[in-house]
Amino acid sequence: MADTAQRSAEEAPPRAPKRVLDAFLRRREASVLLVALALVVYFRVASDVFLSRDNLVNIAQATAPTAIIAVGIVLLLVAGEIDLSVGIVAAFAPFLLHFAVDFYRVPVLPAFVLALAVSAFIGLVNGFIVTQLHVPSFVVTLGTFFAVQGLLLITSHAYPVPIPDPAKGTFQTWLGAGPWASITWAVLIVAVFHVVLTRTRWGLHTISVGGNPVGATEAGIRASRIKIGNFMITSSLGGLVGIMEASRINTIDPNIGGGTTLTFYAISAAVIGGTALAGGSGTIVGALLGALVLAELQNGFNLIGYSANTIYLILGLAILASMIANQYLSRLRRAGKS
Repeated sequence: MADTAQRSAEEAPPRAPKRVLDAFLRRREASVLLVALALVVYFRVASDVFLSRDNLVNIAQATAPTAIIAVGIVLLLVAGEIDLSVGIVAAFAPFLLHFAVDFYRVPVLPAFVLALAVSAFIGLVNGFIVTQLHVPSFVVTLGTFFAVQGLLLITSHAYPVPIPDPAKGTFQTWLGAGPWASITWAVLIVAVFHVVLTRTRWGLHTISVGGNPVGATEAGIRASRIKIGNFMITSSLGGLVGIMEASRINTIDPNIGGGTTLTFYAISAAVIGGTALAGGSGTIVGALLGALVLAELQNGFNLIGYSANTIYLILGLAILASMIANQYLSRLRRAGKS
């Protein structure tokens, strides 16, 4: 009788809370979400200012550009590629807007679309060289980075310029000058591309191309089209971020994004969020959380008085710790443990 009762208890289905917890911990985003929440608690205890409205706006505005570019980086990493030029595209796009509006009297909205189109064209060039000439994307986009940087410095004379007068007002406020404008754009873009990656044929083909290129090609998937499209999406998002940041700081600066800094932050956010560098798997929501973790670290350590010289050391160690934790949790998930 006792043995029968024990077997029944062992065979009974797990309780609902345990099932929910297991399902949560099996998700790629779980570990980085827990890290983000832990950082909120730590920095709130360390500084009363951390959760003030003004500081939350600062964190949101620091999170948004990294998160938006990380969306494109996730798509490329999942497809087995990388883009090192997206940060300089972000610096170049607002100057394209400036040239079109101030030099050629193009209305603001068409000029905005034109700047994004040129950004997408840069992605098209990257994707074409990678897929048709079979040059590694690391090398291609590194070359594109320097080429676009040279073009930017030549055309801008390496000096910042003011936002065009027709772009001021509603356009500037909605695009980035408003306190919550940039993070609103980031959340919307993350939501859209999360659905694209997880619920559409494009996302399925992106995962297939990165996970098993030969099998994907044999199944009839046009891998070149998928990769070129994702390069174009990434560059377009870079251009959007550049114009958003110019709107936020009220000037067009050739140093927006710090050259490679914005790119590396976006790659870090994607990897911290659970995207595999080897391709075939990734999460866009995780990239948003990874960007939030980076913004919390930088903002929080500034508040509690850490020297600016040590912040990069702390960020580097945090990135390594997050990646190691993600790898460990991935092994646990594959083993069916929680």
